[in-house]
Amino acid sequence: MRRLVLAAVVAALCAFAPFASPFTLTLLTEALIFGLFAMSLDLMVGYTRLYSFGHAAAYGLGAYATALMLLHFHFPLPLGILAGVALSVIVAVPIAWVCTKSTGVSFAMLTLAFAQLGYAMLYRFKDITGGSDGIGGIPRPPGPFGLAVFQGKLGYFYLVVGCLAGAYLLCRMLVTSPFGAVLAGIREYDAKMRALGYNTRAYKWAVVVVAYGFGSLAGALYTPFAGFVAPELFFWLVSGRVLIMVIVGGVGTLIGPIIGGVFFLMLEHQLSETTELWPLIFGTVFIAFVMLAPEGIWGLVTKYTRGKPARAEAEAPRAAA
Repeated sequence: MRRLVLAAVVAALCAFAPFASPFTLTLLTEALIFGLFAMSLDLMVGYTRLYSFGHAAAYGLGAYATALMLLHFHFPLPLGILAGVALSVIVAVPIAWVCTKSTGVSFAMLTLAFAQLGYAMLYRFKDITGGSDGIGGIPRPPGPFGLAVFQGKLGYFYLVVGCLAGAYLLCRMLVTSPFGAVLAGIREYDAKMRALGYNTRAYKWAVVVVAYGFGSLAGALYTPFAGFVAPELFFWLVSGRVLIMVIVGGVGTLIGPIIGGVFFLMLEHQLSETTELWPLIFGTVFIAFVMLAPEGIWGLVTKYTRGKPARAEAEAPRAAA
């Protein structure tokens, strides 16, 4: 069902994009980037029960690494994005090794500490990062062999959709593999998996690195989209926003956080245009989801679609009688 939904959504987005206004296309592109970011966090939160309060570090690493590749090394756009992700994954290896030495709240606080450390380092190395001013004027250079299709709004939107769909398929393959089965065992009963002989810390280390990789891909896509990066990308508020997206969309579903990211950005935009009290309304919506629908948007959708045939089967004998 998920693959059919993904194919239908991708086809609908590709068909709708040429007729959308520039503003709508810009807003939808940013929403899909945040959807990818939320999906990367779901690998830790939903499938391994590793709660991160500093996942903004992955987003910021990808954003700044890609900015430097495009601005100073003049990489073609697709190669610059890939190089930024590769550099972020290399940095994530020691971060994940340190964070996975702890569990629970300690793990969450370590991730937050690394994100805040990155935030502080951006001010320390002002000559490279621009300090509080950030890095502006980031170009969208033509791709290999003079490919310029991704320089426009529509072409870049298709690039984001393609990256999101590819990342989702890779994550789905990961969580349905034997590796994903071990992650599910760690999520449910870590001590039992250790007793069975699994090196649970190695699996946690691997999933954190993978989550950082996909999170940095979202940041790498954001850089050419916005043309600007700032230290706020590392700030803890970004980590809080993406965690809300995961919870609202549906923890442990992959596709739910994507929906949560799109829903979050669209709702925030509509409320901020309507009233100055939009944070209060948005907080109320989030509380309502936590209390009344903890399974999230995707959980409600699947619950309804699976419950409908069951109710039809239950009513069929009664109708025949």
